[in-house]
Amino acid sequence: MVTVAVLGGGGWAAQRALGIAAAPPPDPQQMWIALGAMAAVGLVVGLVVAGRVSPLATFVPSMVLLAWTVVYALDMNRALSFIPAEPSVNQIIRDAGAGDKTMLTSGVFALLGVLLFIPVLMPSRWSRQRDDMDEDYEEQQEGSYY
Repeated sequence: MVTVAVLGGGGWAAQRALGIAAAPPPDPQQMWIALGAMAAVGLVVGLVVAGRVSPLATFVPSMVLLAWTVVYALDMNRALSFIPAEPSVNQIIRDAGAGDKTMLTSGVFALLGVLLFIPVLMPSRWSRQRDDMDEDYEEQQEGSYY
């Protein structure tokens, strides 16, 4: 879900914001929509990074973003070929791809990849959460059957 939010929503919002800012009379309503989409993507990423969820929720998107950045550093043409640009693809997907290209080439994906990888390194993420039921069970006296 985080990967889709960053690649799809973040790419679309970045492309829309850049396109609106470049237009001679910028449309304020469209800019607010793009900024709202960016805020929603930021909220999803923030909740996953700061929340107590599975470490795989941050590990998988971090590996996708970091791997794509490494492929870009090693072979720029191959990394950019992953972005859909054919006319047969829906315009929203092409906008998201154009925004992804901007974020990939500017290093934003590397930054987000490292940000999402940091919670994986925290041992508390990998430990089991304690339930209230576990504590109640241990508080019973040893000699009691009931």
